[in-house]
Amino acid sequence: MDFSQLNSAEQAQMTKIIEKKQMQDFLRLYSGLVERCFSSCCNDFTSKALSSKEEQCVMNCADKFLKHSERVGQRFAELNADAMGPKP
Repeated sequence: MDFSQLNSAEQAQMTKIIEKKQMQDFLRLYSGLVERCFSSCCNDFTSKALSSKEEQCVMNCADKFLKHSERVGQRFAELNADAMGPKP
């Protein structure tokens, strides 16, 4: 984003807003990951510790979720680069 048209106070305010939004997005992503993996993997509540099966499920779930998120981010960057590319 180009904030060069804004004065320094406005630039600082915009940066603060963007950082807050990024934190909210991160927390939403993290919360979704926890919710999805917990719901899918944890179903024995007789112990406060995870069973080895549950632990492996959570690890696989988190790994799959993070790889998916990374790929979506890469694809978004590719599409954005194409959209911003040179126009004939």
